[in-house]
Amino acid sequence: MSELLEAAEIALEAARGAGADDADTVVVASESTETRVRGDEIDYVKQAHQRTLGVRALVRGRDGTRQAITSTSDLAEPALRAMAAEAATLARATAQDPAAGLPDSGFADPNALPDLALADPADRGVDVEARVDAARRAERAARAVDPRIVNSEGSQASSGFSQVVYANSLGFRGAYESASHALFSEPLARNGSGMQRDYWMSVSRRLASLESPEAVGTTAAERALRRLDARPVPTCEVPVIFDPLTAASLWRQVAALVNGYSVYRGTSFLAGKLGEVVASPSVQLVDDPLRPGGLGSRPFDGEGLPSQRTALIEDGRLRNLLLDTYSARKLGFESNAHASRSASSAPGAGATNLYLEPGQGRLDEIVADTPRGLLVTELIGMGFNPVTGDYSRGAAGHWIENGALCHPVEEVTIAANFADMLQGIDAVGEDLLWLSSVASPSVRVARMTVAGEA
Repeated sequence: MSELLEAAEIALEAARGAGADDADTVVVASESTETRVRGDEIDYVKQAHQRTLGVRALVRGRDGTRQAITSTSDLAEPALRAMAAEAATLARATAQDPAAGLPDSGFADPNALPDLALADPADRGVDVEARVDAARRAERAARAVDPRIVNSEGSQASSGFSQVVYANSLGFRGAYESASHALFSEPLARNGSGMQRDYWMSVSRRLASLESPEAVGTTAAERALRRLDARPVPTCEVPVIFDPLTAASLWRQVAALVNGYSVYRGTSFLAGKLGEVVASPSVQLVDDPLRPGGLGSRPFDGEGLPSQRTALIEDGRLRNLLLDTYSARKLGFESNAHASRSASSAPGAGATNLYLEPGQGRLDEIVADTPRGLLVTELIGMGFNPVTGDYSRGAAGHWIENGALCHPVEEVTIAANFADMLQGIDAVGEDLLWLSSVASPSVRVARMTVAGEA
């Protein structure tokens, strides 16, 4: 980490020396291993090591700040100095922007950053053979479930480690390490009516917290088997239940809608709705970068501001937006530490650990409370207009009659207006599932169009 901090100091000093009034820099060093097997054969093994430093030079003018960003994977001092000087030169050639620039103050205390359990040092010793073995075990477990599991798209195991440094000319210096480990299996099931596929996965900051390879493979196989004999259903309007996997996609859409950039540009139907009821009272949507072990957790944001838990929707009312410094200034607000960036990009606003707070009841209880409808277990394609809220996606899942799952469904489209969907959520389960940095329990929307057979 000391080498990365030193590189950041060189880049900052060089940018200022080349005429930048302010500057900041992001350095990311990462290493990853990924393997996939099919049967007992290894499809591939990938190993990658990467280091990237990006510097943003800011030149103040009478009507705003000019800025430019350059990046490099060469952390030798001559390359860093040349790149930083180029950023300053480019900045002087750009247009002035009154909203651009570093945060005015409020940076995190680098000596008191929270320990968010983002990596286990013991995991760094994992070797390629161990990850290959984990993938093979998941693959074998999937194929052993049932003779109808005839093939697979493969089982994968991966591990990645990152070091992140952020520094700016106002004196902030911060760094943290993180890790991510995953297991994934995607078997194929076949019977007389055709072939189906499905998957399961486990993701964690710590290897020890992953589901066993056998559990991942078995669950994936069971999910594929239950899709056999799927068929369309007649077009109708019914309640639609999203399982935790598919429900998470709803909150990704909301994150885009409440992003400060979407709001100030007017590309979100939620623009101007701050403080208004935009969803059912059962909707409690939170973004929490301080969640221990969270896949999106971080001690500070992409501008060095201390991470903070933010309630986006409370009791159905839109309480907050996702804001970095730039979008906050455009809207007349203060940043709430949601700056997100890579080494080669300017800050933007984004979610970290975004989740819908769980309600009450298991998924099977929500199904039992639904006389007729559709349980969605896969979404296909993307049809969403963030300005109008029009929502339409291909779907697969299971048909519900008299509160019970009666047969699998495929080749249907579900559609509604997204604003109506949010208002129409009438059940939220207790089965919150974290498989990425966006998580959800099961959710039922009271009424949607299911377009299938005429």
